[in-house]
Amino acid sequence: MAIRRAKQKAQVIEKLSQVAPPGETFIACVHVETGPSPWLNAVFDEVPLLGLIVALTRRFYFLTLTNSSVVVNVASRWTNRPGDVVGVFPRHAFPVSRVKRATIWSSMYLQLPGDDKPRRLNIHRYWRNEMDQLSAAFPPGAMADGSMPPAVAQGMPLPGQPYPPQGLPQGQPFPQQQPFPPQAAPQPFPPQAASQPFPPQQQPMPPQGQPFPPQQQPMPPQGQPPYGGQNPYGGQPGHPSYAPHPDQP
Repeated sequence: MAIRRAKQKAQVIEKLSQVAPPGETFIACVHVETGPSPWLNAVFDEVPLLGLIVALTRRFYFLTLTNSSVVVNVASRWTNRPGDVVGVFPRHAFPVSRVKRATIWSSMYLQLPGDDKPRRLNIHRYWRNEMDQLSAAFPPGAMADGSMPPAVAQGMPLPGQPYPPQGLPQGQPFPQQQPFPPQAAPQPFPPQAASQPFPPQQQPMPPQGQPFPPQQQPMPPQGQPPYGGQNPYGGQPGHPSYAPHPDQP
């Protein structure tokens, strides 16, 4: 069973290549399913056998956009392999209407050959990019909200078509750049506090060549106890407890 999108598309192209006219180019392939909105499956499952009946009545198709047509193939319920071709529509006459592009499940109505009314087709978000490419074949007014098809609104180039030229056309000058807006005039600096004289120092430096002024609290003479008290350390010269070493004269 083919699960990957690329594998399913490869199988569809291989199937159509056997019957396609010479020079046919395959652009996009979309997997769709019929029936009511898949969001209602949870409601159908609450009714005995109703969910199974709805699941068995769903049909699966591949819609393939080529450079000239939109081809509808039956898809197998169990293997997703493409089956017989049930419809071929010119790109300018693709009978699709009421297209709703939703977040998860999008939908559209397609008039298949042999049906008395359009059939609802549901498209999962997994195939969103391919659906946008297929919208290149949507007729005017096909979107339910009146908007333009995504392929037209977004200007997306289709595979096999050249991309629009990038940049400026040849020979066209570059657009003039807008001049920079005038800069604001610089604001003058405020008056500096340095323009005011510094306050006098508590003890100015003496003129060069003159001695420093005497200290407010001169150190006591060497050998006297500092701070006016007894010298707590004995054995110092000049102290009664001091005794010279026998080898000292």
